[in-house]
Amino acid sequence: MTSPRNVLFLMTDQHRVDTLGCYGNPVIRTPALDGLAAEGTRFDRFYTPTAICTPARASLFTGLHPFRHGLLVNPERNGGGRDEVAEHDPVLSEPLLAAGYNMGHVGKWHIGRERGPERYGMDGEHLPGALNPFHHPSYERWLKEKGHPPFAVERPVFGKAANGTGRGHLIAGRLRQPAEATMEAFLADRTLELLERYARDFRDSGRPFMLSCHWYGPHLPYLIPDEYYSMYDPRSVPLPASMAETFDGKPEVQRRYSEYWSADHFDADAWRELIAAYWGYVSLIDAQIGRLLTALRELGLWDDTAVIFTADHGEFTGAHRLNDKGPAMYEDIYRIPGIVRVPGATARTVDAFATLIDLNPTILGLAGLPPREPCDGESLLPLLSGAPAEGRDSVTTEFHGHHFPYSQRMFRDRRHKLVFNPEGVHELYDLDSDPHELRNVYAVPAYAEVRRDLTVRLYRELLRRGDPAYTWMSYMADIGEGRAPDVDGVADELG
Repeated sequence: MTSPRNVLFLMTDQHRVDTLGCYGNPVIRTPALDGLAAEGTRFDRFYTPTAICTPARASLFTGLHPFRHGLLVNPERNGGGRDEVAEHDPVLSEPLLAAGYNMGHVGKWHIGRERGPERYGMDGEHLPGALNPFHHPSYERWLKEKGHPPFAVERPVFGKAANGTGRGHLIAGRLRQPAEATMEAFLADRTLELLERYARDFRDSGRPFMLSCHWYGPHLPYLIPDEYYSMYDPRSVPLPASMAETFDGKPEVQRRYSEYWSADHFDADAWRELIAAYWGYVSLIDAQIGRLLTALRELGLWDDTAVIFTADHGEFTGAHRLNDKGPAMYEDIYRIPGIVRVPGATARTVDAFATLIDLNPTILGLAGLPPREPCDGESLLPLLSGAPAEGRDSVTTEFHGHHFPYSQRMFRDRRHKLVFNPEGVHELYDLDSDPHELRNVYAVPAYAEVRRDLTVRLYRELLRRGDPAYTWMSYMADIGEGRAPDVDGVADELG
């Protein structure tokens, strides 16, 4: 398990767990990922450290919590965080390159504004931005070389602007291209080119590799060919139970965010059609993943390569009458897929909590390398071997804003979730009796003891991490006598 080996790392963007057959969806067709899960380890309590692209990806790359690396929001909506990884922060590529690895990255990067994978010594072209770069010169050149039609969309679906100024966000549309001409196929082609090169080096000299392919989907807008847009009958698509959301007893920002995304502009039939398109997008990407996994086998690499699949965060797609992701720490956007297949490891399901940050030391461990210092993650390799999941009975996440600054912290154990909202109503959910998080029981007297217990546990975890959010809790949260001493000693000096 710790001998140097190759790693193929696959990542999607804004991907709900319930869109995969291996996670229980009985309708959707995802044979590549289902097969990977059947041979590997499926993590059922896998979480993003924050449900926003840049900070989540930066946490994977550095092994640090978002508040530590400082890339708090997407650069397109930067409200004061860092734009690039700090020079002194550890990065995943450095020790792997030093150990002689070939290292390549294809697809979405979105860690900062200007610096791409080549800045960190990796093979691969920087494709900037948050969404599919349909007009990037490399993609347009590839289309011409392959004889494919150019990017074009018909029958676009827009929301409605809340202020009455006209149409809102683009949500979906049909590409006037075959699946072979999509950005998803282009990224798979580029990955295959590197994979074939790395396979030759591995055969000829034993030089290992880590190769990543990051798709931009199934992030909205769902712009996909007819074949996939119409793959699923909307009548077979269930609406999320949390569409019954009333926002009663919830932070007001959630209602406003619902208006921003014009979620109520779409009726039940329209939402079923949009969710069906989202599922089609997932199947389109699964087909491209299948191409890569097939190539691993054909190149004779299957028994020498670990394969990891995950996403940066989830998506609402109508859940809680919301869309995209944003200032609401529901399972829809914080729980993500996590599949790790290591040759020789027994297939299993793991119920322990883990996060994207844990993949950083896990990848280094697969290469026989120690974690970087500092590192906020813990390797998942023991869990892949069936070791007891000690100390993994909860998860703490953070959020700093999207479209506007908004700070949140979340503590979740096996039954309850506490969301600390300094700017609004705090939230507490009993996930056993309320799995869809519709009823905020923070102020319910029967939950007073649970509320205090989770508040103290969150406070202590933030204090342990050094997350400055604990200072707000010191004076504003119901934490009894558990407050930390003044870190600067100022209170003591003042008597």
